[in-house]
Parts: sequence; structure tokens; C-alpha cells
Amino acid sequence: MFNNKWKKLGVIAGLSLSLIAAGCGTSGGDAQTETSVSEEMEYTITGIEPGAGQTETNEIALSEYDSLAGWQQELSSTGAMLTELDDAIDKEEPIVISAWSPHYMFANWDIKYLEDPKGIYGEEESITTIARKGLKEDMPEAHTILDRFEWELADVESGLLEAQEKSFEEVAQEWVNENQETVAEWTEGVDPVDGTPIELVLTPWDAETFTNNIAKVILEQQGYSVTLTPVDPAVMFEAIADGSADASLAPWMPSTHGELYAEYEGQFEDLGPNVDGAKIGLAVPAYMDIDSIEDLEPKE
Repeated sequence: MFNNKWKKLGVIAGLSLSLIAAGCGTSGGDAQTETSVSEEMEYTITGIEPGAGQTETNEIALSEYDSLAGWQQELSSTGAMLTELDDAIDKEEPIVISAWSPHYMFANWDIKYLEDPKGIYGEEESITTIARKGLKEDMPEAHTILDRFEWELADVESGLLEAQEKSFEEVAQEWVNENQETVAEWTEGVDPVDGTPIELVLTPWDAETFTNNIAKVILEQQGYSVTLTPVDPAVMFEAIADGSADASLAPWMPSTHGELYAEYEGQFEDLGPNVDGAKIGLAVPAYMDIDSIEDLEPKE
């Protein structure tokens, strides 16, 4: 009797505690598990176009990082990604995007790259100037100016933001007008020429279009007749190597165009970086309290 009595009381007490706990879990939500940032984002990277190089790199990251287990990419277009970023920032919601520098997104929004401990996205790169063999002898004035060109990453990204409302030609001319001291340093001691033609080849990417248009304005002020020719990266290196074009301010080194650089190495002159700090990776709004890809959580 004694044991049965206490057994019954224990069962009743256990049921009461269970009901109390259940009640606490459903009133006000105070005892519920908080939704993680990763869950809020539905374990999704907001990506860009299918087939893009960074899209493929994101897939590698998804397979290599334990913190991205179960994650997926949402693919459509760069424009759609930027629209989603703008909307998320307006609402102060979490979002992870495909990002690269130089790009106006960093001038337009306060965003930051997530650290990449595994090095999936590679190290920072430089956008480099290369010239055909013999340019220094044929066009010493142009060679000197090309060798001196160097832009700050922030200047390029600000220019790219302005180019959303104006043409690259207009923005380049305005940049030259507003940076006469820098232009004077690049052209110091350089004699003007009289209509000498020069061709610059470039990849059809916005940052390279902006900087090459600045180069065009400055070279034309020195008397050159400048042609800008957008081409595929492989054609860009081939044209400089065989001398059918004079120079390019567009190669990304050491990773993005590293294989092409190695293929044609020795057949052109490397004049060094014209923009430092180029990179790709995953980025988030600065208000998000995470700093690394490993701060994200896998989908259970």
C-alpha cells in the first residue's frame, strides 16, 4: 500500500510537471528554441547566373564546408541577386550573397566578406597591366603612362556606382577632371604625340570597362588615337602575345587568368598591378553578427 500510494503520487506529479512545461513552451514563446540566422535564410546562398565561375566555386564551398551541409544556391541573375540584397537590407534581414570586388555593391551598401578559412575562393587578386613586346620602343610615351596607371579599389567601386546612372565614358571623363593631380603624376615628363593609334583589349566586365575608359581619356589627351576592344580573356592574352593589340589593363592575377598568363608567359611584358584587392567570396550585410563561413549552421 505504501509503495503503491507513492507510485501514484509520482505519476501525478510527473504529469503535472509535463503539463506545466508544455504550457510554458506554448505561451509567449519564451521557452521555444530561437530560429537561427541560417534557418532564417532557409539555408540558401543568393547567387547569380548558372554557369558563372563564382556559381561553380560556390558549389565547391557547399561540398567542402560542414557549416554549409544541406545548403543550396538560388540562381537567376546578378540583377536579381542585387535586388534581393537591397530588399533584405531595407528590412534588416539576413542574407548571404555571391560577391566580388571591384563592384559597386560595396560602394552602395554596407556589406562585408565572410572569412574563408578553407581558401575555396582563393586569395586577393590584382588587376594587372600587360603590354606587347616592343611597345616600349615603339610608343615610349604610352608605355610610361600605362606603367604608371594605378587605381584605388574604392575609387573604382565609386565609379562603378556612378556608372549605374551615366555612361562609362561620362564617368571616366569626370574622374579625370576631378583627379588632375593624379593624372599629372602619370603624365609627368611625357611628350605629347600626334594621333598615334593604340589599341587596348579588355574583358567586357564593368571594372575593366571603367578603368580602360579612364586610360583612353588620358592617352587621348596626350595625342593618341585610342581603340578599346572588348574580347574573351583567351583572345585578350593571344592578342597581346602576337602583337595584334598593344596593351591590356584587364588580367586578374594570380588565379582568375593564371592559366592563360602561364600559357603565354614570356610573350608579353607585365607592367604590374593597376588595381589591388580584387577578390570573390560570400558576403553579408555588416549588421549580421557573423564573420566567417564557419559561423553558419548546417541544415539538420
